[in-house]
Amino acid sequence: KEPAATIVEMLKDVTSYEGEDAVFECRLSRDTAQEAQWFLGDVPLQSNEMNEIRVQGTRHTLILRKVTLEDCGPISFKVGQHTSAA
Repeated sequence: KEPAATIVEMLKDVTSYEGEDAVFECRLSRDTAQEAQWFLGDVPLQSNEMNEIRVQGTRHTLILRKVTLEDCGPISFKVGQHTSAA
């Protein structure tokens, strides 16, 4: 059984203007097959035309494209028992 990954680089707060992209990054202690999930408020985010979710090794990136005022709110990243929020 693989040891759980922990979050070593927490999310940072991002301020962006309407129409811009907002980029959030988190880094884990190790590559993991564990399910990692991004949330806007309580809503789980999927990779689609509005959100881009990337995983490059231990780096997990969320890009919210052309944000609007409705996108304002807490972003969180969860892996296993660990959570980071911005």
